Amino acid sequence: MTAANSSRRVLCVDDSRVTREQVRDALGDRVELECVDSGEAAVAALERKPADLVLSDIPMHGMSGLELLDRARRIVPGVPFVLLTAHASVESAVEALRRGATDYLQKPVQPEHLRAVVERLLSHQRILRDNQRLRSAVRTLESCRTLMHCLDPGEVYAVALDLLLPALGRDLGLALFRRSAMPGSDGIAFRGFDEVAATELQRRLVQAKLGSELFARRDPCATRGGPIGEALEDLGVGAGPALLVPLHGVEKEEGLLWVPEQRRPTTESDLEHARLIAAHAELALANAERYHLAKEKAFIDDVTEVYNARYLLQATEHEIRRAERSGKELSVLFLDLDRFKRVNDQYGHLVGSNVLRRLSEVLLDCVRQVDTLARYGGDEFTILLVDTGLRGGVHVAERIRRTVAETLFEGSGGAPIRLTISIGVATFPDHSRDRDGLLDVADKAMYRAKSKGRNCVCSAADLER
Repeated sequence: MTAANSSRRVLCVDDSRVTREQVRDALGDRVELECVDSGEAAVAALERKPADLVLSDIPMHGMSGLELLDRARRIVPGVPFVLLTAHASVESAVEALRRGATDYLQKPVQPEHLRAVVERLLSHQRILRDNQRLRSAVRTLESCRTLMHCLDPGEVYAVALDLLLPALGRDLGLALFRRSAMPGSDGIAFRGFDEVAATELQRRLVQAKLGSELFARRDPCATRGGPIGEALEDLGVGAGPALLVPLHGVEKEEGLLWVPEQRRPTTESDLEHARLIAAHAELALANAERYHLAKEKAFIDDVTEVYNARYLLQATEHEIRRAERSGKELSVLFLDLDRFKRVNDQYGHLVGSNVLRRLSEVLLDCVRQVDTLARYGGDEFTILLVDTGLRGGVHVAERIRRTVAETLFEGSGGAPIRLTISIGVATFPDHSRDRDGLLDVADKAMYRAKSKGRNCVCSAADLER
């Protein structure tokens, strides 16, 4: 029997050994054939493995063919059901046709006639399955249009999961993404988990420090175990085999969808839907990456390659709202190089630009990855220190002041240039509760530092003295 024929399963039910042998001889290795001698045995066979076609006698010991017809249609909806009947039971066959049987053949079975009927019905079933698969693929394809509207890479993973679950007939899954192009923006999206399980699962996966091998696969596949599988098993939810769908952007976006099988093994149809959704999700990721690259360039200062004032205004607004929600503090540092005009006058603007670029590197080394450094304009810079109060802000500002004073900048011909910096510090919510007010008071504190002789740090609290 060929592999193609093994996918065409026929169940023959007849309490006559002679009839069963006739059917076996007629169909030979054309199909995967199983013969049983009773309706009860046929029900067990169908529950164990669905058939593509059932051939059944009508009168049998125990369960009759008509009773089996009803049971078979409940177990395998739409399965073709062909009756094998003697002349005396033609009326019963007609009654069976009224009740949903597909066809009937008279005994003794004629091999050529049997083969023709079986081939016709199996071909019809194959066409129905193909049509159903195509309709399902079209529905999935139509739903994938939603992905094209996603301009945030993080949103793509969640939307892809929302598309995949109904396509598979599942309600439990997670999207895990690691966004190396945007540090601190990694995340997990859950569907179907209660809040307690989702919180604990997120904690475990963050602690697990997932390796790159988990994201290295390129095609959807059935899998089990690993950090995700082990975490799910420990929680007693969604354990066991799962469908893994890797997603990769053109640049550095990478993530995966994890959908537990929930006692229904992954089929080839499931993999087809997963491949289709993954292909559209990866196109959406590439589009989102291009959008963010263009957007990022609009927010990057050409000289220093740190953020510009436009980005600073948005970031300050965002961080103030975040601080309000979390009840944390936010400190702003306003920095200005002392007598920087002399550098431009003595060495030229090209050297001046190189000095500003080097200063940006020095400032980045003095702050955390979660903090924001922006060039406000000219030789003025601003730093947002998240979750930092006034005392901590002043401490960071002093460290920056000392580091700048100790750094040798390069002038024309390698001549060393020494610079100092004046810094003003203001804190949300102590000194202002809105963006413009906070930046303004930090700026005024910086000018107070200038008036005190430069190369020093002043806080907004000093303005009140």
